[in-house]
Amino acid sequence: MVNPFQYGGIVDDESFCNRTQELHDLRRAAENGDRLLVYAERRMGKTSLIKRLLKRLPKSSFIAIYVDLWATGGSESFASAIAKATAEAAETRADKLLETGKELFKHLIPSVTIDQAGNPSIEFGARQGLDTVPQIEDALDAPARLALKRKKQIVVVYDEIQRIAEYSEDTVERVMRSRIQQHQGVSYFFLGSRKHLIRQMFTQESRPLFQSAGHYPLSTIATAHWIPFIRDRFAGADKPLEDSLIEKLCARTEGHPYYTQHLAHDLWEIVLPGHAVLAEDLARAEDTLLQRLGHTYTVLLERTTENQRKLLRGMSSAVHEARPFTSEFLRKNHLAASSAHRAAEGLLSDDVIDRENGGFIISDRFFKIWLARL
Repeated sequence: MVNPFQYGGIVDDESFCNRTQELHDLRRAAENGDRLLVYAERRMGKTSLIKRLLKRLPKSSFIAIYVDLWATGGSESFASAIAKATAEAAETRADKLLETGKELFKHLIPSVTIDQAGNPSIEFGARQGLDTVPQIEDALDAPARLALKRKKQIVVVYDEIQRIAEYSEDTVERVMRSRIQQHQGVSYFFLGSRKHLIRQMFTQESRPLFQSAGHYPLSTIATAHWIPFIRDRFAGADKPLEDSLIEKLCARTEGHPYYTQHLAHDLWEIVLPGHAVLAEDLARAEDTLLQRLGHTYTVLLERTTENQRKLLRGMSSAVHEARPFTSEFLRKNHLAASSAHRAAEGLLSDDVIDRENGGFIISDRFFKIWLARL
């Protein structure tokens, strides 16, 4: 049998666990024309969730535009990425694709290519000598023009929205705020995982996108939802698994979708059909997984400062969020308050730790377990 637990990519329907309430909330936001900032830790499944939502929206009433900003590096590539996603969401036929590209965009030049399988693809280039602002405005306004033309609700997803904060200029942020607030018939979802950058973009008064979208944070998945999900898949392979052992697995991964699916995947692999899953099987799966990741974590730890290592080792023993600036934590881990603050800021910047519920967490749950074993 194919392993039913997926991790490290977009999770499909069969391997998708819960998120029923989140799907309902996001569906209502799409219908209402809302603007939402959907953010969470890395690997929390934001993209899988939003793509599941887009897949469920009826094509008779919605046009979904998904824009991945990860590969963009500035204003021109930003405008081109939006134009490509918008045109390909509107049309699939090669002749209509080029026609739509010319119709929707006045400051970008479309060109269509067809691969060996006959599938068309469109790319956009800038008009020579033209300032980037008209190109950005052209691309940002296209979904609203499409909504008016097709008489459908447009849903635009900007994935990895924090990328625009890393551009060398703030042109995109300024133009984005001025354009999208005027759009009718368009819903916007901004997805991001580098929470410290996203907070700066949407919560600092000096930033153009300040309070331009509602906030919708994603949390981990409760053990009560993981239990039937994991138990049924093991049972389907004749590998009986007790609920108490699933609870132990979820405690190790803290209910984080990526790490829960990963550990369940490795556990599923080592248990033969017809055999009940035992506690030692879970321990062996965890041991094997950490052995594979050991070199990566060693290199990561070697790149940290002495005070950062003290902070991380102290945080690795926390059951939930750590409070690294309390007198007890500082005394126990031989840290001065100023040193702990500097160490935390460096680890935050490198995405090794994250803020959560007024405290801090180690982002990689397996790294946390590996550190605790030291």
